[in-house]
Amino acid sequence: MVVRTYEQEKAFIEQISPVKYEVKQGFVPGMRVPGVFYVNDRLKDLIFEELQQSVSRGETGGFLPAVKQLANVAALPGIVKRSIALPDVHSGYGFAIGNVAAFDMDDPEAVVSPGGVGFDINCGVRLLRTNLSERDVAPLKEDLAQALFDHIPVGVGSQGIIPTSAKDLEAALELGMDWSLREGYAWAEDKEHCEEYGRMLAANPAKVSARAKKRGLPQMGTLGAGNHYAEIQVVEKIFDVAAARKMGIEWEGQVCVMIHSGSRGLGHQVATDALVEMERAMARDKIATNDRQLACARISSKEGQDYLQAMACAANYAWVNRSSMTFLTRQAFAKMFSSTPDDLDMHVVYDVSHNIAKVEEHMVDGRLKRLLVHRKGSTRAFPPHHPLIPVDYQLTGQPVLIGGTMGTCSYVLTGTEQGFGETFGSTCHGAGRARSRNNSRNKLDYTQVLDALKTQGIAIRVASPKLVMEEAPESYKDVTEVVDTCHAAGVSKRCVKLRPIAVIKG
Repeated sequence: MVVRTYEQEKAFIEQISPVKYEVKQGFVPGMRVPGVFYVNDRLKDLIFEELQQSVSRGETGGFLPAVKQLANVAALPGIVKRSIALPDVHSGYGFAIGNVAAFDMDDPEAVVSPGGVGFDINCGVRLLRTNLSERDVAPLKEDLAQALFDHIPVGVGSQGIIPTSAKDLEAALELGMDWSLREGYAWAEDKEHCEEYGRMLAANPAKVSARAKKRGLPQMGTLGAGNHYAEIQVVEKIFDVAAARKMGIEWEGQVCVMIHSGSRGLGHQVATDALVEMERAMARDKIATNDRQLACARISSKEGQDYLQAMACAANYAWVNRSSMTFLTRQAFAKMFSSTPDDLDMHVVYDVSHNIAKVEEHMVDGRLKRLLVHRKGSTRAFPPHHPLIPVDYQLTGQPVLIGGTMGTCSYVLTGTEQGFGETFGSTCHGAGRARSRNNSRNKLDYTQVLDALKTQGIAIRVASPKLVMEEAPESYKDVTEVVDTCHAAGVSKRCVKLRPIAVIKG
């Protein structure tokens, strides 16, 4: 193992533009492609400080710095073009959170890695619009927050209220939102405004372990804890009037609802099960990685295919989950305003996935290739005229939902042609952590965090107040800086800014 000083490490990193840096091959052993990360002047210090701290403490303790993780991914078999990190990047398990990497499906050596998807498979965000204004909601804000809190099961051990049997779960894992539609929990047009139309066809429930199913059964239709939330938001600024109008976002002050959740315990178990199998596959196929957290298997192997089929089930479960919470949100609003969800125009603007691996077609060295694109803590952002985005958004590009942290603003972006070429059509997913959960718990007091939200006029309902410190705005990067960096880099375009007026958390 070569031990280098911080200055020697830094010599491998070159600034290419005001918001783009390249990590040269040789930074870690075996890099097959360079690494690229996007940060502006106000975000770059976190990346470089993390690297400096890692050099000073040596190779012991904690996750590797994000820039090292980015480079280790660049050494995986079958990777093409570059290993990419978006501005919200921070250290994660194996892959950094905010890392995008694509692997050539036609390369027999190419791998799939659960670390490149994450434990909360298809953690994602859904945005609903309404025809209500802030002035309609303001007098009822506290009651509405309470109604949402009462309707949506939240918290670590929360259990769903939509009745589901083991047979229902099997069907939901296979059918995704088609199950929700069949059971009356979704509108037909909801599917149109969802990645993959809310269903990954590769799903095979037989590849999901009994333990994963046992964990998933009671949690269907629940929000969970951690960084998951449901927020009532108000449109604060419209940057792109034409694109916003296509989304049904018509005026500043319009009320929307954002739901951020994933596949709960089921997705976590699918990832855990796969990591065990893949460690065996690596030994058998003699696959070497720079970090044992990068457990992987050849895409074409039994373990690789089993994981992709189980991951698709977990993704379908997450879409069913968000659909169930959409149903409950519509019920809560209809009850509060003595109306119907239809009359309140509570349509899904879009539903995006953050933690997922998908087969897509991209240009590599002038040739169209089928790639397995891993997006971990990053969002698909396809450009105008792409065949995989809905008819409604063909002229604007895919809507991209960027959730802020508790009490801070969120954004809607649109995909660009430049991003499709540079980042495999990917952009950021949120603010990205600046402090570890442990650090946040030790440094912040939950009463101060809650009081600060109340001072801003935000109604808040939390199931686990002591978990609030982990999700406090101080624990994260500034989401506006993250979004501005992506906009400046041209990988996505600002469309709408939203601010919260009520937050419901686990």
